[in-house]
Amino acid sequence: MKSVVQLHDVSFSYGDRIILDRIDLAIKQSEFLGLVGPNAGGKTTLLKIILGLLVPDSGRVSVMDKSPQEGRSMIGYCPQYASFSREFPISVEDTVLLGRLGSTRAIGGYRRHDWIVAQEVMDAAEISDIKARSLASLSGGQLQRVLIARALACEPKILMLDEPTANIDLRVEEDIFDLLKELNKRMTIIVVSHDIGFISEYVTRVACLNQTLVCHETSALTGKIIEQLYGPHVRMIDHVHEAGSRGV
Repeated sequence: MKSVVQLHDVSFSYGDRIILDRIDLAIKQSEFLGLVGPNAGGKTTLLKIILGLLVPDSGRVSVMDKSPQEGRSMIGYCPQYASFSREFPISVEDTVLLGRLGSTRAIGGYRRHDWIVAQEVMDAAEISDIKARSLASLSGGQLQRVLIARALACEPKILMLDEPTANIDLRVEEDIFDLLKELNKRMTIIVVSHDIGFISEYVTRVACLNQTLVCHETSALTGKIIEQLYGPHVRMIDHVHEAGSRGV
């Protein structure tokens, strides 16, 4: 299957500190890739390189057979932390419409197509019933769905999410990943997470990153691999809840 993102021999440093060391990665069309690793292992840096926000010290990067700067218009991106105050007086619908900026006309307001797309992605994210509410009134799970809808509003071929369920309880985390699994039927998804056991039930492949990168099929993940990635202090935890169990 065609690769939509390709990195070959990519390295990146902040000063003398090596963040990424000769990364090779090909992400296939319709893949659901989980990107895992310890804090400061380079995960967010790798996403920013794919987006063309950072330029690698060496190596080659392509997005949809274009440079990252040209290809990023086909990427919907949910950053790790919302870059705006939740107290800002803006509605859910207006927040989602912000995702159309860059895909619509520069002046003259939104077009009819922009409103149609916004409604479609709110339907997909199951937030149409709260579209008139302000961001300040939302729960963490609702806000995350709004940010996913905003990323979808640019009608991307690839959806990238950086820790989309951080600080969200496990039940809501399941709901968000069920949504991503449904979206994966029509687009490639790349998601950064620390919960390697949880995401292994959803993703098709796991990319383990700690300066260097190694990819595994989810069936190949073992306690030894996790220990090599995070260190021996990481414990194996079994999450058990009413709907069943998920091993970590």
